[in-house]
Amino acid sequence: MLADSDTRWKWGALTAHRLVPDDTDSARRLDGFLLRGRATPTVRQLAEVGVRADSLREVTGVEFVSAVDRERYDVIVLSLVGGAVQAMLHGLARAWEGAERRPVVITGYVGVVYEKLADGLLLRHGADVVLANSRHDADRFRDVYTGVGASADSVVECALPFLGGAPYDTKAREGRAYPGGTVVFAVQPSVPDNRADRMYLLRRAVEHARAHPDREVLVKLRSKPGEHTTHIEELPYQKLVGKLGDDVPGNFRLAYGNMGEVLDTTDLLVTVSSTAALESLHRSIPTAVLTDLGVREALGNHHFLGSGCLASWDQLDAGHLPQPNPDWVSRQGVAADGAYETAFDAARERVAELAAADELPPLAPYYTRATAPGYLPARLARYGFEPDGRPRPGAAAGDSAQVSGFRRVVRNTMREAARGAYRHGVQRVAPVIRRMGEL
Repeated sequence: MLADSDTRWKWGALTAHRLVPDDTDSARRLDGFLLRGRATPTVRQLAEVGVRADSLREVTGVEFVSAVDRERYDVIVLSLVGGAVQAMLHGLARAWEGAERRPVVITGYVGVVYEKLADGLLLRHGADVVLANSRHDADRFRDVYTGVGASADSVVECALPFLGGAPYDTKAREGRAYPGGTVVFAVQPSVPDNRADRMYLLRRAVEHARAHPDREVLVKLRSKPGEHTTHIEELPYQKLVGKLGDDVPGNFRLAYGNMGEVLDTTDLLVTVSSTAALESLHRSIPTAVLTDLGVREALGNHHFLGSGCLASWDQLDAGHLPQPNPDWVSRQGVAADGAYETAFDAARERVAELAAADELPPLAPYYTRATAPGYLPARLARYGFEPDGRPRPGAAAGDSAQVSGFRRVVRNTMREAARGAYRHGVQRVAPVIRRMGEL
């Protein structure tokens, strides 16, 4: 399994476990690869996900293609951003050219698909299986593929692999320090994307805690300062909360940890558009998708139109608890009624059928030098490949074992320094320049 961030590691690793069950006939082995880049997760982030691999290695795209032994692996899960998926598909197609046997290649999305639907989907076309996390997504995915004249046979409906946990029980709050329950505000790294809106949401969470001293209010954070995430967080809430000084009540605090464990003690989940809302709805936990900043595509909360979960902080302050629409919830792959146990049956059967085939056709992405000559080359070049899938000159896979210890230390140090400089530029320099431009 190849992943390029903490959330995609979570989706990819759990998807691999869902699709290839560990039975007595054949022992399952998961070899993990982390695609080297600005979002490569830390050891803490991987541990927080709670899914371990039998082996783990950080690689470039070209190194991954070189490392994949088509005779050794039965299934490859590409849990990556769209451009990286497309690059790996072309690289693998070139590497496996003329081979009689090859692994089954699977890809998909880590959560709610609310932007760049056509762009992201067409970059994923060419995999043997493109997983859709709901019936709603499966219908949209097929429409996109057939709309450009490409095959939609690869689309298979399933569900998010990390849904689970005990159903919500109001009696669980009995005996807690805060009898009014726990309100969790699940934040997102890039939504909203400006200081004013993020400070507004933070202040409203603080005001909710102050207005309800019998409740505990947690701001669930994605990462610690300096860690890498799928999206660069330009304005971390950890730093914004410092601007509030001592104006924070005792029943308000920041929280880290596995989302599933946080939801174990959650009585109301509040978010702008996080996939955490689906995890919460799956467990029948009251869930609110905020409308304070509008219902807009840029925020992603438009995805929840018809869900019954849209609400404002004013309404939540007044005691409102949204009631989800059962039909909407069902179409989104959220199965609070127990049907989740069969959600992966179709995908598991498809993968088993493909893996048992004597021969699979060559990987054939929709994007080629004929269909997208002005778009494809740049997407592939970013990951070290020529338009025909060959490694670019200078990007040839190197054997990490042959790199001396000193060179490895220097290389890793320089890489971390570069990542730190990039993050500093995004979080510190860019906001200053933006403010100066507004003067």
